[in-house]
Amino acid sequence: METQAEHSERDRSSEPRTGSEERSRFSRFRGAVVSVRPWRRRVLVAGVAGVTGLLLFSAFVVQPFLIPSGSMEPTLRIGDRVLVNKLAYRFGAEPERGDVVVFDGTGSFVREDLDANPVAELARGVAASLGLTAPPDTDFVKRVAGVGGDRVVCCDARGRLRVNGVAVDETYLQPGDTASEAPFDIVVPQGTLWMLGDHRSRSSDSRDHLGSPGGGMVPVERVIGRVDWLGWPPARIGGLEGAGAFDGVREPGRAHG
Repeated sequence: METQAEHSERDRSSEPRTGSEERSRFSRFRGAVVSVRPWRRRVLVAGVAGVTGLLLFSAFVVQPFLIPSGSMEPTLRIGDRVLVNKLAYRFGAEPERGDVVVFDGTGSFVREDLDANPVAELARGVAASLGLTAPPDTDFVKRVAGVGGDRVVCCDARGRLRVNGVAVDETYLQPGDTASEAPFDIVVPQGTLWMLGDHRSRSSDSRDHLGSPGGGMVPVERVIGRVDWLGWPPARIGGLEGAGAFDGVREPGRAHG
């Protein structure tokens, strides 16, 4: 009897399942899947919303910017991440002498690349806007040394810049550098800027493009924003210094006391 009962149990287990049993099993499986999918969907939506918000914030308010070269040493070093204030010149204000700015050098520092891959440029632009990679080759960070109407001359007997007849003590320069090894005497056209790096002996800036179309002058509308803060590394977090070097410069055309 016992053996016969065991055979009966095995026989029943080997019988095909009824439709109601299969539907019940499928319903339990589907319920488990449905309970997981909303969680994944919420995570995905939150992730997309977070990245979108960060990109919008970077596009219109503050953008992280990775410093790729030593042209602004000692103020900015290779690998520093700075925060660029994109609202600084958004409401009628314009760059001032001494400001450290990020700008698009297309047409002034570099020629427009008509053969660039738009998809690759877009991907690189997104990564750069988050401070994850070096900025595009057309973006530069320099210090404003002259604004529209200024006469900028280098150098005086002590190796200093003179802006509108006033000598400028640039304490932020790389130790051992002079204001410029190559002399120049230029008048900045209205609506443009004369840009110099703080590490003058290592900086390719407006001086190197005097003979190019535009004469090395950067249009104001090409300025992306002002570098207001150093965000990385932690030991160097804080605001930038040096803009006060130009406080004594008069506006062009005014008499000097």
